[in-house]
Amino acid sequence: MIREGFRSIGTHGFMSFATVTIIMACLIIMGSVTLLSLNIDRLIKGLENQNEVVAFVDETYSEDDARALQSQIDAIDNIGSATFVTRGEAFDSFMENYSTDLAEGLDDQVLRDRFVIHLTDIAMMEQTKAELENIEGIAKVKAHLDYARTFVTIRNVVSVVSLALIAMLVFVSIFIMSNTIKLATFGRREEIAIMKMVGASNGFIRLPFVVEGLVLGILGGGLGFLAEWGLYELLTKKLVGSVAGSIFAVVPFAQIALPMLIAYLAIGVLIGAFGGVNAIRNYLEV
Repeated sequence: MIREGFRSIGTHGFMSFATVTIIMACLIIMGSVTLLSLNIDRLIKGLENQNEVVAFVDETYSEDDARALQSQIDAIDNIGSATFVTRGEAFDSFMENYSTDLAEGLDDQVLRDRFVIHLTDIAMMEQTKAELENIEGIAKVKAHLDYARTFVTIRNVVSVVSLALIAMLVFVSIFIMSNTIKLATFGRREEIAIMKMVGASNGFIRLPFVVEGLVLGILGGGLGFLAEWGLYELLTKKLVGSVAGSIFAVVPFAQIALPMLIAYLAIGVLIGAFGGVNAIRNYLEV
């Protein structure tokens, strides 16, 4: 019966080819949307990491007293990193970025010691800002709350849209692939009816179709993965060579290759097995 399942793939070559092609196409579409979502998410996170919070130390504090505030800042849950910047370092940075005429006659004592802080989650920026301001010795906290809200909104919209598209594509793909397998089985309905009437059990009839569906699913999943890999590498090479490549870095395919391969093969196997069983269900009622 297992051998018969493999033999049927070659016997009905065109429909087998059509089934594998449909599985590949659907998986490539789903994979492309997923990869696009991952890259957009990475871009947004990169922009989030550039959104710094600056906590200015009270000007009456000495440098040692200011440095002592580090432990209290690090104790806040949403703090990813906090870098202490002295008055002198802040003054040097100012001199590098602005005209020296603006600093004529001034020294580094006009600036304050500060902590440059990166947050773990910018969605909690307002809460973290309030916690920083409650630390004795922190005179002022500069945080771009409007930018943070914008980034959070974009991130949420991208996540919702991506999940909705993927869910819709999964449903459509299952429908298309299942009906393709049904179409491939339609020409064999008389064969199934004859086997049923001469006493073959449902399991005996069904097993070759399940084997055939599994093999076609694995082929479709594996070939779909290879096609997705090649397409992604081609597009990313062109992107890296363009102006957009200097703005953000794409997710390397090697980082996600194994999970994607497992997902492609698993989806192919499930669709193939389900399609093989479901395709002949009506023909077993003789």
